[in-house]
Amino acid sequence: MQSPKKWALAASAAIVVGIGAVIGAGVALGRNQPAAGPDAITPALNAAYDKYKGLKEGKNADYIPALAKVDPDLYGIALVTVDGKVYTVGDVKSEVSIQSISKVFTMARVLQDVGEVPLRDNIGFDATGQAFNSIVAIEQYKGKEMNPLVNAGAIVTTSMVRGKTADEIWNKIIGTYDAFAGRALKVNAEVYKSEAATNQRNQAIGMLMYAYEHIKDNPLQAVDLYTRQCSVNVNAVDLATMAATLANGGKNPVTGKVVIESSHVPTILAVMATAGLYDDSGKWLAWTGLPAKSGVGGGLIAVSPGNWGIAVISPPLDKAGNSVRGQRAIADVSKALDGNPYAVSPAAPATK
Repeated sequence: MQSPKKWALAASAAIVVGIGAVIGAGVALGRNQPAAGPDAITPALNAAYDKYKGLKEGKNADYIPALAKVDPDLYGIALVTVDGKVYTVGDVKSEVSIQSISKVFTMARVLQDVGEVPLRDNIGFDATGQAFNSIVAIEQYKGKEMNPLVNAGAIVTTSMVRGKTADEIWNKIIGTYDAFAGRALKVNAEVYKSEAATNQRNQAIGMLMYAYEHIKDNPLQAVDLYTRQCSVNVNAVDLATMAATLANGGKNPVTGKVVIESSHVPTILAVMATAGLYDDSGKWLAWTGLPAKSGVGGGLIAVSPGNWGIAVISPPLDKAGNSVRGQRAIADVSKALDGNPYAVSPAAPATK
């Protein structure tokens, strides 16, 4: 009988292969069962918005004081298709801090700069089976068997962004986010200050990853840059455009700019699939089949490869740290639009 760790790694590997096969084959599943057309998108978004706008479950994150003050009634949905069409409902102009969703796009920056092998060899792509900020997970394998979407892996990933100074590194990070979103984004100074004053655990994680030689130099700088990237303000359209850029193989469908090479997208989506929603990543993947990433600021993005990217902003979170309205709204929209890349119909028999 396999150990729980070996079983988890085998399951993660199977999911990675599955997602990679979908993207690598040019979204072959989409050709078998095409996603619903544009006429279905607006009704699907409106239905999900109306169904959940009165939902009162969950609560704002409060371990970062600035997040506790965000309006819990803020609720907006945006969907951007791979041909650049933007669909919205609700409040899609108000901004929240991007938080852990930022990890996806810093990972994209590092993959583009140094490739998959250095990132895989330094921290790995496996689900840890531990909490996102676990120190036990670090100690278990001395900082290996991680992924870029848990805090230890994310801080290391930030440390791998190339640059001679902190400002040069930051400009590459925020420039990448801007390119994904299609506009210039800014740091929420209040959130950054609040997080910097309460991030002692992340400082400890950074120092531990430095002790195990995953961070090569200046771990506290890496933690500070990571804190700053989590404090970037975004709205629902920004997030949906960022997700749609992944759905479109690394090319922003609104601006037409190639942000990253398409060869890196399967890796990004695979890690999102296995580790994007904290401890509920497996439940989410079984429910929707969509690679996704949440942030404790209330944002949630999901990707239907080859079809669209979707985002919801709604700050109240469940116990796992994921937007309650966001999960339900995206699941409903995806079901209405046939967005699940694993939901395929049997192929027609070959003609003789």
